[in-house]
Amino acid sequence: MSANPAAGHSGSHSGEYTHRQVLTILSGLMLGMFLGALDQTIVSTSIRTIADSLNGLSVQAWVTTAYLITATITTPIYGKLGDLYGRKKLFMFAITVFIVGSALCSFTTSMYQLAAFRAFQGIGAGGLFTLVLAIIGDIVSPRERARYTGYFMAMFGTSSVLGPLIGGFFAGQVTILGLTGWRWVFLVNVPIGIAALVVVFRTLHVHHDGPRDRQSVRIDWWGAAALVVGLVPLLTVAEQGRIWGWGSPRSVACFVVGALGIVAFFLAERAMGDAALIPLRIFRIRAAWVTIAASVIVGVAMFGGIMLLPLYMQIVHGASPTESGLLMLPMVVGMMAASIGSGQVISRTGHVRLFPVVGSAIMVAGLLLLSFCGADTALVWVSASMFVLGIGLGNCMQPLLLIAQSAVPPTEIGVATSSATFFRQIGGTLGVAVFLSVLFSSVGANIADAIREDGRTAAWQQAVAEGHGPDPALIAQVQDDSSVIDRMDPVIAHPFKVGFAESMDTVFLLAAAVGALGFLLLLLLPPVELRATSASVAARQAETTEPPI
Repeated sequence: MSANPAAGHSGSHSGEYTHRQVLTILSGLMLGMFLGALDQTIVSTSIRTIADSLNGLSVQAWVTTAYLITATITTPIYGKLGDLYGRKKLFMFAITVFIVGSALCSFTTSMYQLAAFRAFQGIGAGGLFTLVLAIIGDIVSPRERARYTGYFMAMFGTSSVLGPLIGGFFAGQVTILGLTGWRWVFLVNVPIGIAALVVVFRTLHVHHDGPRDRQSVRIDWWGAAALVVGLVPLLTVAEQGRIWGWGSPRSVACFVVGALGIVAFFLAERAMGDAALIPLRIFRIRAAWVTIAASVIVGVAMFGGIMLLPLYMQIVHGASPTESGLLMLPMVVGMMAASIGSGQVISRTGHVRLFPVVGSAIMVAGLLLLSFCGADTALVWVSASMFVLGIGLGNCMQPLLLIAQSAVPPTEIGVATSSATFFRQIGGTLGVAVFLSVLFSSVGANIADAIREDGRTAAWQQAVAEGHGPDPALIAQVQDDSSVIDRMDPVIAHPFKVGFAESMDTVFLLAAAVGALGFLLLLLLPPVELRATSASVAARQAETTEPPI
């Protein structure tokens, strides 16, 4: 709506918004979402430089997992509170927490401290995406939503281009204004976040009726606490199991505590009924539970690809942070093209089921193609494989969300949106933790095998004879500081790159197997009719036709 709340007065009563009002609201939403999207691309592009600077590449998963844990846990909380009390104040709160967390990250002194600050930042990030998507569901019908998909895809595309450039620039500078260059990767969020707060405050005027009896509203804090108890130890052991040993007392303790937390969460949700963080009755809706389960699979593939591909580009192909980010553009272009294309077809026809089914199959094909990319694979082949993966993801993400939002009553669109986002992040968090664990637990043996193989070549023997043989001290450092590979003789560095590439191939093959499971699951998806009205209009219509008690 316009900056003047009164301008949307009529819309706030009817629940309908004009195209101009929707565009005005979108300006605030997109800036908030841009903040989170830009952060992801900047950090993923710069994480290798940050980890090498803080001597902790092998514990990189702590930083990634900590952020995803808090962002994941808070997602359903934001969704539920938004349904009850409105979304504007929550959205501004999320942006504020994100800004403070970004400032803290910029002054970190170790990877573990960075993980703690990223966890705090994730509390804000959990609200950025789910609240934006829920607000769009409030004001725009599922079939009309494709009309505005292009704006969001343009925003994601812009962040995907700017993120690598900005992140690579900062990561490549020794100091900027007296601070280490990579610290500006986080500090840049502060002015952008402040601008987002101002724009959201001035433009986001969305009518919200709220609960009729606020005294009777119950908040599912027990469910939220049980969710924390269940997820944190399970995600921790997924990352640390390779170091502790999967059967060690610490690992077993994490498995037990996590399982008890999941059981407690289930019991809490059953006891809370309709007030639950994630009402269990939505799982009795076939379209909803299939969509939610498929969202986990998409999360595994999406986050796994986003995290591993920059590492592949930097370690195996020697790309700089900026170059690795730009080399990710084929996947981004594929996602944008598929999202916009599927959105336009869905808007015209109302048919949505086919897209996630076909998209999941294409996603598996892309992951399989990536699993054949080795240390000597041409970048053209890698780029083509990433494009295929992007096409698959783009056909899954928006259609799955539309199905989830249309499968539940309009008054629960926040719960549906947050549930789909929550389980996609669960998949992403578990995927990143497990994938990085598989990567670093196998890379040492793969490097050793590659060194034995290359050691038989004349080029290797000549390099050793000339005094360029592998330094044992550097070999010991390679899993914590992969930049040592760039300081080796190219012949000596080759088996190290082969070892990393082979470990990444294993991860992509594992991701493809998970994706195949998602394809089979989506075959169970029933036909879903997309609503032709927004959630707010549908809710008002339901209230006016509700029979008297």
